[in-house]
Amino acid sequence: MSNDNDHSSDFNSILSEISKAQDNNELPPVDKWDPDFCGDMALVIKRDGTWHYENSPIGRQRLVKLFSTVLKKEDDDYFLVTPVEKLGIKVEDAPFLVIRMAVEETDKGPVIVFTDNCDNTILLTEDNPLWVEQDPKTGEPSPYIVVRKNLHALIHRNVFYQLVELAEERLIDDQKHLGVVSAGQFYSLGTI
Repeated sequence: MSNDNDHSSDFNSILSEISKAQDNNELPPVDKWDPDFCGDMALVIKRDGTWHYENSPIGRQRLVKLFSTVLKKEDDDYFLVTPVEKLGIKVEDAPFLVIRMAVEETDKGPVIVFTDNCDNTILLTEDNPLWVEQDPKTGEPSPYIVVRKNLHALIHRNVFYQLVELAEERLIDDQKHLGVVSAGQFYSLGTI
């Protein structure tokens, strides 16, 4: 993509294709789409969950949510795909950011329900596990959860603190872990 007109036409073209693909408020079948690679798009998803196009934040949340429905990850690369186009984008950390959580009581015990910045609802279950990575230099935790397929969400620090408040201690492999229980499973937030 060599000039601004190319970027603008890519942006409008993919928006048009996404709109055509939307049906019954369901996610488009991006895993079934394998179009030719059309180049990189000047789109970056920042670590704080904001989407930037040509170095400017995208202010329309509806547009961000629409684009998020056609996001695909292959190996370590991210793409926006339609049946006819595949455009590379950059993701600084995770493409989604969990901004809220709630605990729902069920007949099988508590289930933690997360909501991300694109209004995805994620239940903390075996299908959508949580894990925490620690920065080797600073020791700072970065908690993540699977949103769908191989797309993850970083859990915002405030939500992580809410999880810590709910946490309990468990001994795993002779180490004390602090973690939460959801849908009958224990998810470690780290060792203590």
